Amino acid sequence: MAKKREPPSIKELPDTFLDHETYGYPRTFDPNFKGPVAKRSCTDVLCCIIFILFIIAYILLGLVAWVHGDPRRVAYPTDSKGHFCGQKGTPNENKTILFYFNLFSCTSPSVVVNLQCPTTQICVSKCPEKFLTYMEIQFMYRTNKHYWMYYSQFCKSPFVKPAKTVTQVLLDDDCPIAIFPSKPFLQRCFPDFTTKNGTLTVGNKTIFEDGSGKKRNAIELRRAANRVNKILDARAIGMKVFEDYATTWYWILIGLTIAMLLSWLFVILLRFTAGFLFWVFMVGVIGIIGYGIWHCYQEHSNLQGRPNSHLTIYDIGFQTDISMYFQLKQTWFAFMIILCLLEVFIILMLIFLRERIRISIALLKEGSKAIGYLPTTLIYPVLTFIFLSICIAYWAVTAIYLATSGVPIYKVISPERTCKHENTTCNPEIFNTTEIARVCPGAQCNFAFYGGKSLYHQYVPTFQMFNLFVFLWLINFIIALGQCALAGAFASYYWALKKPDDIPQYPVFTAFGRAIRYHTGSLAFGSLILALIQMFKLVLEYLDHRLKEAQNNISKFLQCCLKCCFWCLEKMVKFFNRNAYVMIAIYGKNFCRSARDAFNLLMRNVLKVAVMDKVTDFVLILGKILVAGCIGVLAFLLFTHRLPVMIEGPTSLNYYWVPLLTVIIGSYLVAHGFFSVYAMCIDTIFICFCEDLERNDGSREKPYFIAPTLHGTLNKMQLVPLKQKE
Repeated sequence: MAKKREPPSIKELPDTFLDHETYGYPRTFDPNFKGPVAKRSCTDVLCCIIFILFIIAYILLGLVAWVHGDPRRVAYPTDSKGHFCGQKGTPNENKTILFYFNLFSCTSPSVVVNLQCPTTQICVSKCPEKFLTYMEIQFMYRTNKHYWMYYSQFCKSPFVKPAKTVTQVLLDDDCPIAIFPSKPFLQRCFPDFTTKNGTLTVGNKTIFEDGSGKKRNAIELRRAANRVNKILDARAIGMKVFEDYATTWYWILIGLTIAMLLSWLFVILLRFTAGFLFWVFMVGVIGIIGYGIWHCYQEHSNLQGRPNSHLTIYDIGFQTDISMYFQLKQTWFAFMIILCLLEVFIILMLIFLRERIRISIALLKEGSKAIGYLPTTLIYPVLTFIFLSICIAYWAVTAIYLATSGVPIYKVISPERTCKHENTTCNPEIFNTTEIARVCPGAQCNFAFYGGKSLYHQYVPTFQMFNLFVFLWLINFIIALGQCALAGAFASYYWALKKPDDIPQYPVFTAFGRAIRYHTGSLAFGSLILALIQMFKLVLEYLDHRLKEAQNNISKFLQCCLKCCFWCLEKMVKFFNRNAYVMIAIYGKNFCRSARDAFNLLMRNVLKVAVMDKVTDFVLILGKILVAGCIGVLAFLLFTHRLPVMIEGPTSLNYYWVPLLTVIIGSYLVAHGFFSVYAMCIDTIFICFCEDLERNDGSREKPYFIAPTLHGTLNKMQLVPLKQKE
């Protein structure tokens, strides 16, 4: 009879990361483990090499785009010959505005992108200010030559006198046959439309001559410019928004600075008065939302009896002037309902989670101690912000240079669309001597866009997709690097038996160096998975936008399901990646193994995840809301001039909600930067806590690394053994 095999001791096992459930030992754990592994090797080397190759290709793409692109094509409008308006060092240096000879031709289906109409376009120094036709100028010139001097500035080249007939002017396309009162928008001359007593007018006229003997009205001219109408409205709003930012920029900076100081103060106070500060969070959030409910009710009551306030959002439709929505009772009623639901939700969460919140407070205290011993972790979000800013700037600049790559392309344009050579490529220098000019009278060879037939120009759209994909990959990699570095620092705190004596020097710098030196491939692997999911989501959004009118109800339903599935998938991958990075920071294994170990660990402690980790996230979210809400209420009172006694706010704002939303969103992001360090600290401590319970039993040989105060609190909830072994 074979002798029964005796299990070896832990020390006799060959691998410190055990996989020997045969002997009854927990999988992947080493009881002699005392902190993040120091002796490591490079992980996911293949992915690291691929990531480096992609970065090199990304840099080369930026250089090639810089050689071929020209951002002036975005900054300056272009005339029919492809020349920039307002470019320094050129004859058009003082001619910054683009002028259309015949704006009525913009109703033609041959209108191309970038506001290009099938009519001659030239650069001018100012827009016309009066009604004049070429025929009227011919008569006026006999009595006063000053009129022709004014009119000739809108011709392609200067003439001594208007000797040509209207027919010759139309054929030679030297001058416009009529000009109208206009104003510059988007550096282009567009009719100066006004409304008087509900009637649309141009220069105080509703009917005028177009220079060819026809009577036109303002509605026809408006229809001609209808393709760019939305852009004009957006431009007007953009100018007003810019004015508001120019007036309130220093107030916005003051608000963001206060948000930073308030977030820092909360992080410091959490270490000493976590319980008290938690209830400050609760009362503050409930009070701010309550103030919002009261304000919405007041605005709703003030609109009682006002004309048109009873209209619905559906009645007025889409409006570029957002202030119109604030003049409707329905808008404030909807805001009030939303805030009431949010208030009830928070109160119910406090009632049902009151016991679990006690554990969250204990975790917050422990996290505060860790941050107190590692204060440099609060500076790390600034480094992340710098890296993200560099990536965003590089992506934007590369995208602009790619979009402006190429040479000027000229197309044959016929206003009547009767020419068989319509939309074919042409050369403006010799166009009048070609067969096309004789076959198609009135056709023009106008600038259309920038492009080319080379291999590079054919693949510009592909390069744009590559630019976007690598941008997403880099953004996720930077976030992953920050999470791994912070996790390594906080893990060194947890596994220090005597705090702070056993905490290594420069833990953040050491963890950051380990992550870069050994685990670039693993971090790139995790961020690649997330970037692929986000890229597919963007493709879905693009297809939805392009095919919106051609979709039926079934396709819309399927697309909504796909969006929902990928949203859930993205959230799930972010959660698992985050915990995988913690395991990488502690053990130094590859991404797949770390993700597997993190998943198994969380599944073995699923109750603790629900009770401790997620409730703490809820508390931190309330802290972010409190910071953003406090700064938002102060900004609202300031921008609406409700603090005239204490401080004088900015005057004459077009839209007070523009700086207000900027301050609120900016304050939330600032608070998120600070509390994200806190959240990473809590997640790391939680992972280490779960490992601690499985590695150790509380005896003198294998004591718990968990803080005694946190251990005592968890004892009451029976989430850890009731007492340590002697």
